[in-house]
Amino acid sequence: MEDRFGHRISYLRVSITDRCNERCTYCMPRELQEWLPREDVLTYEETTRLIRIAAELGVSKVRITGGEPLTRRDVLSLFQRLTSIPGIDDIGLSTNGTLLSRCSRRPVGDAGHKLDAGSGASHSEAATETMAQALRAAGVNSVNISLDTLDPEVYAQTTGRDYLPQALEGIEAAIAAAIAAGFPQIKLNCVLMRGRNEDQLVPLVEFAAARKLLLRFIELMPVSTGDVLHEDNFLPVAEAGRTVESRYGALIPEPTFRTNGPSSYYKVPGRDQRVGFIGAMSNLHFCESCNKLRLTCDGKLRPCLGSYLEFDIMKVMRAGATDAELKRFFLDVVERKPEQHDFRESYQPGRMMVAIGG
Repeated sequence: MEDRFGHRISYLRVSITDRCNERCTYCMPRELQEWLPREDVLTYEETTRLIRIAAELGVSKVRITGGEPLTRRDVLSLFQRLTSIPGIDDIGLSTNGTLLSRCSRRPVGDAGHKLDAGSGASHSEAATETMAQALRAAGVNSVNISLDTLDPEVYAQTTGRDYLPQALEGIEAAIAAAIAAGFPQIKLNCVLMRGRNEDQLVPLVEFAAARKLLLRFIELMPVSTGDVLHEDNFLPVAEAGRTVESRYGALIPEPTFRTNGPSSYYKVPGRDQRVGFIGAMSNLHFCESCNKLRLTCDGKLRPCLGSYLEFDIMKVMRAGATDAELKRFFLDVVERKPEQHDFRESYQPGRMMVAIGG
């Protein structure tokens, strides 16, 4: 798939739930919201079908998001389905990390798949492991973990929950899974917030360097409530970079180092460590390499995070659309993809980030 501006669309971000065990201020309001009814959320079968169709159109990378995707029941079975889709060679997960260290039981079998009914195995023959290990066994290649601070008070202020110990345990569980089963990549994502976590940037660099994790600093974007982004809390990536440089010296650009996202990467002098900067607000060329679509948990295809545009593919699928008709739907949405986001044009979100998918 290719849009009108020559962008090849190879990346699909898929939200599987709007539910989350945290209440991050930049993602959702603190007050309890009404969750989507179960019948309004794509089933795993429907999600798998749409990803398969996207793969036939050239998508090779899928990232499962939420909400917190690990709150959804039987989530490992979805990843097991995705590994069998031809053309999908990179399966990622975005998570707050708080559930990665919990125990998970899965039937013992090849790559985490359920044993055949005729194998003679019972439910008692199951592997007990952390969720991080089970995810790797189920086919997950990469994990992005949100970590905005190492300060428990700031963490609770930001997320509305006192879950920093669980998040840190989850990171260590992911590292253990990487050592045992080879997660190719674990990334930490830090959302920059003036007045809240600017003093945490160097501690986060040290934390990531000690664990050989990729660290990315991300500018606030207006994708929550209208008053969440303003000059008192917006911290541009350029300023974050200067803060890091004040401790380590000039960062070394690495223009040839790329992941699937829009980060600009640098090496930290004196540390075997890379840091990335995602400046959706301050980088005027941010959208030039965009390669993604988003699928919300209620079946809307969004060609751009920073646009109101979304198209209800679940409705046409449940009305009986064929695979060919759904392919045409994908192509029509790609044709509507804007050249750049509207974040700098008095953009107000049509939905909260938790409902779109992080």
